[in-house]
Amino acid sequence: MVNHTVASLWRYPVKSMAGEELDVVDMTARGLTGDRAYALVDTTSSKVGSAKNVKRFGNLLKCDARFTATPQSDGPLPPVRITWPDGVTTRSDDPEIETFLTKSFGDGVTLMSTAPDGLILEFAAGTLGGKFAETTQLPVSSGAPKGTLFNYASVHLVTTSTLRELAAAHPQGQAAMQRFRPNIVVDSVDEEGFPENDWIGKTVAIGPDVQLRVSIPCPRCVITTLPRTDLPQDSSMLRTIAQANTVDMGDFGNLPCVGVYADVIKPGRVRRGDVIRVLS
Repeated sequence: MVNHTVASLWRYPVKSMAGEELDVVDMTARGLTGDRAYALVDTTSSKVGSAKNVKRFGNLLKCDARFTATPQSDGPLPPVRITWPDGVTTRSDDPEIETFLTKSFGDGVTLMSTAPDGLILEFAAGTLGGKFAETTQLPVSSGAPKGTLFNYASVHLVTTSTLRELAAAHPQGQAAMQRFRPNIVVDSVDEEGFPENDWIGKTVAIGPDVQLRVSIPCPRCVITTLPRTDLPQDSSMLRTIAQANTVDMGDFGNLPCVGVYADVIKPGRVRRGDVIRVLS
C-alpha cells in the first residue's frame, strides 16, 4: 500500500472566490468546515453566481474572501470580508452589501449561505459531452448534502503527481493548484501520472479520524484558463488537460479531468501532514 500525506488544505468561504490555506480543519458530512459557506445567487433565475458563467461572474476568481472569525462545525457562520478586484472591501453582514451586489452583478443578486431548492449551476455550452452535449445547466450539489453550495460533491482532492504531469505537458503555462481549487492537495511524491483516477469507488483514510469515499473524476471547464488574483490567463490549459487526462464519464462522454470528488463517510479533524491511505 502506498501512503501519501496531506500537502495542503484549502477552503473557499465564498463560491468562486480565492481560498484560505489551513493547517487544520474539521471535516463534517458537509465537507471542510466553512468551505463554500456562501455564494452569490440570482434570485430572479434561481442560478448560483459561479465563474463558470464567465461573462457575468468570471471576475469572482479575482476576489478574496476571508472569514472574520474561525468557523465552527457546530456554530453559526461568521461573516466574511470580501476584497473585490478594485480593492474595495465589504463584509457579508454590511447592510449595504445587497446594493453593492446589485450594482456589480445586476438585479436580484444576493449572498446566501444555504442553497434554496432548485438552485441551478450554469456553464458554457459544450462543456459536457455524450448525450449531455447541449446541456448548459445542472442542479447545484447534486452529489452533496441538501442545501450545500458545491458544484457536485463536498470534497475535492488533487495529487501532486497530477500537477507535475500537467506542468510537464504545458511548460509555458502555470499548472498551479489554484487553477483547480481543490480542498486537499495530496503529496504523491513517489508516483507518476494521474493516480487519483484509480481511486474511484475506493475509501481514502486521512489521519486517525477521517474517511472519504471517492465518487467520480472532476471534469474541467473554461475556469481553468481564467485569470485570478495570483495567476494570469492561460488559454491553453483546458486543451492541455484534454490531451493529458481525458476520462470516460459514461453518459457525459469523455471529459478532461483533474482530481476527484469524494463524500465524507467518517467525519473528524484533518491536519497538514496527515498520512493518507487509499484502501482497497
